[in-house]
Amino acid sequence: MKIDDAAARLEALGNPTRLKIYRMLVRAGDPGLPVGKLQSRLSIPGSTLSHHLKTLIIVGLVSQEREATTLICHANYPVMRGLVEFLVAECCTEADCATIRQQADTAA
Repeated sequence: MKIDDAAARLEALGNPTRLKIYRMLVRAGDPGLPVGKLQSRLSIPGSTLSHHLKTLIIVGLVSQEREATTLICHANYPVMRGLVEFLVAECCTEADCATIRQQADTAA
């Protein structure tokens, strides 16, 4: 993943409302959730939800499909996994991982 793509995705998730939307879609699994259900669960106006969904769609974290008259939103799991992998790909490459884990265990 390119650093600019990762930064855009993390920036999109940096908004509390968008993070709530995304977490709700991740929990929903492959079936996704209709826009109306998202709106009622979050208690936000449709225009606000639309604005936040557009941002998540632009960065590739969410996709939408129409089923008859209903718009269904889905978390894009491959993109989510790619972002997580990007964040941990170089974990401890410049340090002794055993020392870092030991420090974490001591702090807990």
